[in-house]
Amino acid sequence: MFLNFVITIVQVIGGVFSNSLALISDALHNFSDAVSILISYFAIQLKKKDNTYKHTFGLKRAEILAAVINASGLIVIYAFLFYEAVKRFMTPQQIEPLTMSIVATIGLIANIIGAVLLKRDSKNSLNIRSSYMHLLSDSVSSVVVILGAIAIAYWKVYWIDPVLTLLIGIYIVYESYDILGNAIHILMEGTPPQIDVKKIQEEAEKFSAVENIHHVHVWMVGENDVHLEAHVNINDMLISESHELRKELEKIFAEKFGIHHVTLQFECNQCADIGLLGKHK
Repeated sequence: MFLNFVITIVQVIGGVFSNSLALISDALHNFSDAVSILISYFAIQLKKKDNTYKHTFGLKRAEILAAVINASGLIVIYAFLFYEAVKRFMTPQQIEPLTMSIVATIGLIANIIGAVLLKRDSKNSLNIRSSYMHLLSDSVSSVVVILGAIAIAYWKVYWIDPVLTLLIGIYIVYESYDILGNAIHILMEGTPPQIDVKKIQEEAEKFSAVENIHHVHVWMVGENDVHLEAHVNINDMLISESHELRKELEKIFAEKFGIHHVTLQFECNQCADIGLLGKHK
């Protein structure tokens, strides 16, 4: 993180001296990398806190909020850079390619190191993945800036600087939009994309004691913490028998759907026509 702040300062200075908007955009992206890592770190610490009476689920969604902040920050930054790039494209300015390429190379090395360190954990956390994407996309943008500097040095195509800024921005906004969409889906308590609610119904109603399952709700508290609650209409039976049925249902939900937090409300001759998802007024 400290390295990102240092690289940001170096790239801003280099961008000013070389007059390269692409390099300045790379610097701003580096700065957002550092902020992203800082936010991610605090989010992970909050996630580890125990449940309280005020937060009965704990603070597991802190990581999701961090992903939203990180992705949104990138989109805002590049909205500004798009505007500046269009202005620069209309009136190309002379650029010093040597400074541009040297500073971009320094940034590239720093970002590759950071991306390698985060790659493994990025597969299991949307929050860390957003930070990883920051670093990876900045590595890509540094490569593009270096190639642009070479093109400017050999062919004096100064208009390529704002074009590169636009291309870098389009790529990063696209990646950020995907992360932002996933995070918002979790915050809106959407059904996990890998889970088919109708399949849950099919598995539950395979049990002869189950007449139907309804008022089914599946959501994620955190990225890998899936919860399910449902009403289950069952045959008239002893409470001890229903206890065994509940354990069997929970086992199926865990093994086939990866759902380990299940709350079931057993009913008898109730809500026969309520429907799988139930009705809300």
